[in-house]
Amino acid sequence: MQPTTPQILVLKQSNSGFKNTLSLLIFCVLSTVFSYQTIAQQRTKPTDSSSVWTTVKYDANASYRSMKHAVTNPIRWKGKDFAKFGGLIAGTALVSLSDNPTSDFFRQQQNTHPKILDDYGFYYAKPVNFLIASASIYGVGLITKNEKIRKTGVLIISSSVVAGYSQILARTAVGRARPKSGFGKYAFEPFAGTQEYFSFPSGHTVLAVTMAHSIAKQFDNVWVKSGIYALATLPPLSRLINGEHWLSDVAFGAAYGIIVVDCMDRFLFNTDTYDYKKKDKKITWNFTFGADQIGVVGTF
Repeated sequence: MQPTTPQILVLKQSNSGFKNTLSLLIFCVLSTVFSYQTIAQQRTKPTDSSSVWTTVKYDANASYRSMKHAVTNPIRWKGKDFAKFGGLIAGTALVSLSDNPTSDFFRQQQNTHPKILDDYGFYYAKPVNFLIASASIYGVGLITKNEKIRKTGVLIISSSVVAGYSQILARTAVGRARPKSGFGKYAFEPFAGTQEYFSFPSGHTVLAVTMAHSIAKQFDNVWVKSGIYALATLPPLSRLINGEHWLSDVAFGAAYGIIVVDCMDRFLFNTDTYDYKKKDKKITWNFTFGADQIGVVGTF
């Protein structure tokens, strides 16, 4: 009985930590909404002569409206939208069929991959670092009065708030076991409140792809886009190698991040919130499934 006692104690501590984390999450959501509602009243586009505070209020308004649109968007779904969502779920299920062999392959690389990959993958999408990077991008646009950079910052921050909070709730509700837990890919404990049941989807992937996609959309050059997306693959790659996530966790996280960013970007464009020219679509994202091809394919 002695070996089981520490396990029970750890579980109790984890549940307590989970409750604290969930409470903090709810507080952050309410605080974010309240803050945006109180300062986001500016609807007139700022000019080069506008004050910094006026510009910040306008961007906060744009951010709040885009987040509200993204969160309520499923209410406006039609048949085609539900079909796409069904395709995403079906595609994730297909990818999960290869979870065991791919996980074995990646975890075998633990002693051979460079440590810098772990450091980059871990710190790239950490919330604090992500917030600093996002705020820095927006700050540069604000100081230089560059609307394109400001819009990119707004897109990153807004998308990461929606995608970040929702993926935490999803991971908690789904409660899928991590590969390194040893419980198997079909082990689920919804609302378990422990890190070992916090696998689906990959939060690092969601945030990494959210930032990369937001930035890449601002460039026309295919090679620049490819380089940005390549950097975004490193965090999920490190998580796969360390046994933190299954391949399907990463695939869904990447697709979800792209969907959230595209939803908000379309809203900002359709509402003429920022002045940027309409360009021909340079890259099209599609979910492709077949005998020898499963995943998200970008057509340039």
